[in-house]
Amino acid sequence: MLVKTYGAALTGIDAVTITIEVNFSKGIKFFLVGLPDNAVKESEQRIQSAINISGLKWPGKKIVINMAPADIRKEGSAYDLPLAIGILAASSQINDDKLGDFIMMGELSLDGSLQTIKGVLPIAVRAKEEGYKGIIVPKENAREAAVVQGLDVYGADNILEVIALLNGESTIEPTIIDIEAEFYKQFNDIELDFLDVKGQETVKRALEIAAAGGHNLIMIGPPGAGKSMIAKRLPSILPPLTLDEALETTKIHSVAGKIQNNSSLLTHRPFRAPHHSISNVALVGGGGFPSPGEISLAHHGVLFLDELPEFQRTVLEVMRQPLEDRVVTISRAKYSIDYPASFMLISSMNPCPCGYYNHPDKDCVCSPGVVQRYLSKISGPLLDRIDLHIEVVPVPFKELATETVSEKSSVIRDRVIKARKIQAERYKDNPHVFCNAQMTSKLQRTYAKPENSAMDILKMAMEKFDLSARAYDRILKVARTIADLENSEQVLTNHMAEAVQYRNLDKAGWVG
Repeated sequence: MLVKTYGAALTGIDAVTITIEVNFSKGIKFFLVGLPDNAVKESEQRIQSAINISGLKWPGKKIVINMAPADIRKEGSAYDLPLAIGILAASSQINDDKLGDFIMMGELSLDGSLQTIKGVLPIAVRAKEEGYKGIIVPKENAREAAVVQGLDVYGADNILEVIALLNGESTIEPTIIDIEAEFYKQFNDIELDFLDVKGQETVKRALEIAAAGGHNLIMIGPPGAGKSMIAKRLPSILPPLTLDEALETTKIHSVAGKIQNNSSLLTHRPFRAPHHSISNVALVGGGGFPSPGEISLAHHGVLFLDELPEFQRTVLEVMRQPLEDRVVTISRAKYSIDYPASFMLISSMNPCPCGYYNHPDKDCVCSPGVVQRYLSKISGPLLDRIDLHIEVVPVPFKELATETVSEKSSVIRDRVIKARKIQAERYKDNPHVFCNAQMTSKLQRTYAKPENSAMDILKMAMEKFDLSARAYDRILKVARTIADLENSEQVLTNHMAEAVQYRNLDKAGWVG
């Protein structure tokens, strides 16, 4: 008897339906074909134990299972459930009438219980797109799958509950969540607030501009000046995720296995801060079992690289293309995958190995050659792709001890949201542009054209500091954002002057 069950394979952040065909014939061997990896091949022992311990019977026949399409590699242990159900249905131990209604995925323990899996959200999206009635997953993954509306999501604890559901004897109710309530539940839940930051008004202003236009930013200053503390508060002033952004971000984290059990939708913009020992693959993604890297996990959010020169130069250089294209293409001999990577790069660094080069009070003990070698770890092309360069100076005791209350993140966030709304209206006819940092050259000529006196300032800065054409574009984009914060239709002289001053590393000749 030939029986078909349905699962799904992940390709990038999307899923492809897999048809699992189970057939019995005379003999006793077990054959699993269709390009399974070792984890899938090992499922025979898990399935056999789960079936026997659950009080069911392992068929004493030759079992041939094909996982179609056979040219797509099947990876991981999540195929245990559809394989086991296919075997039981083919041996007439369960009703096979409803098998075509569901995509089912789950890893089996030896006792038949279901373990959590990753990539449930894109699988649920695919199930709805292809017209399946529902999806059966481990109970801990049910809320994540229930984000997809119009699809019956059943979370099961073990294989017996799945069998009861297929036989029409189950008491399991579909998991239903209120997407809007889930989305707005933690909408204004701010843990780290700019209210806690004393002084550093120039730096806070630079971060406000970065948040308003989606710009990349680098902070350079001595240890203890507050670079990391300020960077960690950037998400508190970013505009909230839209529902579409939240769904896309959740899909990426789901594929990477970063969604916590019994969680559903990510409601906060991600903030990723990898250690400086990170490898190329961990940063951009890929590997033997393709998975999104840190830059994709930071999609629609912030990637914070603390102590930038401590990262391997090769690791930093692989970011150059994603910073421009906002997508990572992982190409290998057997596959090619695209991962979204539209993130804000926020980085910080000391000016030298000892940390006190250019310090107002402390003397640097590094030789000039050491300072230049340290700073030149960051290449000119990478620095060019960072829109705002800001020097962070230590806060004097007088400001630290003051009782003056700093501006709340919620107040700054309101200004950022207003600026983003202006940009959303401006670029509404350009589907892949959402903020000023994403402007194309054509849009830049249309919307970031400064008045004559402002252009004179830019010309003077270009000639004096020998800036590149890319730096020219970045300054214009930042000036456009400053104008948006002031609700100005044109880029004026004061906007351009402020934008030029945020190229500190170019002006001071920091990097040799």
